[in-house]
Amino acid sequence: MYKIATLNKISPVGLSRLSEAYTVSGEVSGSSGVLVRSQDMHEMEFGKELLAIARAGAGVNNIPLDRCAEEGIVVFNTPGANANAVKELVLAGLFLAARNIPAGIAWEASLTENISKTVEKGKSQFAGTEILGKTLGVVGLGAIGVMVANAAEALGMNVIGYDPFFSIKSAHSLSPSVKVMADVKDVMAASDYITIHVPAMDATKGMFNAELFAAAKDGAVLLNFSRDKLVNETDLLSALESGKLAKYVTDFATDGILNKPNVISLPHLGASTAEAEDNCATMAVEQIMDYIENGNIVNSVNFPAVNLGPKGNDTRVALLTKGIDNPIKFAADLLADFQPKAIVGNVRGAYGYVLANVGTAISDIPAVDGVIKVRVI
Repeated sequence: MYKIATLNKISPVGLSRLSEAYTVSGEVSGSSGVLVRSQDMHEMEFGKELLAIARAGAGVNNIPLDRCAEEGIVVFNTPGANANAVKELVLAGLFLAARNIPAGIAWEASLTENISKTVEKGKSQFAGTEILGKTLGVVGLGAIGVMVANAAEALGMNVIGYDPFFSIKSAHSLSPSVKVMADVKDVMAASDYITIHVPAMDATKGMFNAELFAAAKDGAVLLNFSRDKLVNETDLLSALESGKLAKYVTDFATDGILNKPNVISLPHLGASTAEAEDNCATMAVEQIMDYIENGNIVNSVNFPAVNLGPKGNDTRVALLTKGIDNPIKFAADLLADFQPKAIVGNVRGAYGYVLANVGTAISDIPAVDGVIKVRVI
């Protein structure tokens, strides 16, 4: 029997995928796995029995990834599970900005008398523009970015994109008429609207700053439904004040930008749909079960992807390593006496992972330098 801890509210649709081999608890202590959404886990202590943490969503900045890797705890996320929900909100953001909808609603709500006449007389102050024929620059062409690009093109926009790590999978999904550019500054210069879809990490923190804003087309609108830390707020406010940027639409309210002129801030609604919560929870549950029962890793953010399929009746050994360049050869030598029948493995930075089906029973494997954790499944 495995215990799974749930932090935050996890969709019952996802939890229903747990088999009878699992019990659900609110306590991390003694759990084999953790399902989490937004709760900060950086100060939590993890027991030796904790094998995996699955984030029901894409961002993992609430999880101590490096510490988890050092302790042999595999961290999963659910890329793409909430992509449609975010895509639809980005499209809503385009219309909110183009048609001055928030300002118009706020003004109308303030009226107290002669409303119909006042509305007809004053509505011209909120006249906007249409998005048809305008250029949308999509910075980051992962699951969400590709969906936004394709949807915007279907609405009649010209779409260009930028992604230094543009994948084959994304290339197959992206409309062939979307031009992928080599320099993000060229995207900024050509776009009436720029939407951000890159992950938040050290390399991208403050990526949208004075230098990039200077390259932008005058009066462009910036949309951020990715993470607040990607934008330097001081530089952003300067760009808005000067008119270099006309508006900033974001899903992340902060003390620095809330209620500032030309800022449209939403209360982090990107993945807040019943469908997205169900999809994220289902993917998280299935990934954590597959890892616990079969050792397979899919969509981990701190260990490489390795998949040996269902375990079946075989005895399977899982090894998490650090600093070993060729973990497959290492595992083959380590397990030679146990007659390995199949071995697969990979590395991600300093960390490696190997799965091996062996032909003889294994009760224990002695500790070896470079091996963070060994598990016999």
